[in-house]
Amino acid sequence: MGADGSEAATATAHERVYRQLQGDILAGLLAPGTSLTLRGLAGAMGVSMTPAREAVRRLVAERALMLTGSGRVLVPSPDAAALSELFEARQLIEPALAARAARAAAGDRALLRALHGHDDRIGRAVAAGDAAAYVAANHDFHQALSLAAEAPAMLALATSIWLQTAPTMRRVYGLIGTRALEDHHAAALSALAAGDADAVAAAIAADIAQGAALAAEALLDPTVL
Repeated sequence: MGADGSEAATATAHERVYRQLQGDILAGLLAPGTSLTLRGLAGAMGVSMTPAREAVRRLVAERALMLTGSGRVLVPSPDAAALSELFEARQLIEPALAARAARAAAGDRALLRALHGHDDRIGRAVAAGDAAAYVAANHDFHQALSLAAEAPAMLALATSIWLQTAPTMRRVYGLIGTRALEDHHAAALSALAAGDADAVAAAIAADIAQGAALAAEALLDPTVL
């Protein structure tokens, strides 16, 4: 294989490791405080150290992972104050994305079908008390709606916040459970179908507020962090 082919293969491997790690973090599969090694990641994913290093570097830049002074790679474990700030940032960004999506995708039946599919998964996860499935489906709902806004800069900010909060929220829902959650997504879907951008934004804001309140409650328990 020539130099160009080798570089292409490395880039492809890097993207695969990055997407796998990002997906695991967003689904809450990596607990806060989890320590990772480049050698371990490379071995687990069947790649060399270079793509593993590049993927980790990218996720550190997105604040999904942190690199300690000793060179250890950790999944962040935000304290109560940091988590509150992250939820405040979500409140600034995601309702605005939702409103833009409602205007950009007015009458988009494919989007509505996709969102209903994610919401059905959320409902099943809530009924089953499956915190991991809830976190994954909840992210997929918000991500699909945010993508429809066609606002890549805002979406990148929202994704970074999700990457920083998902591991802790997986732990929170595992502690508190999911059965008492109110389905604000149903209101968002009704408003989206009606073309009411302000109501879509309000429903997403209420959903985020619910998560913030649950996190604040759970973090009173010192075993959560």
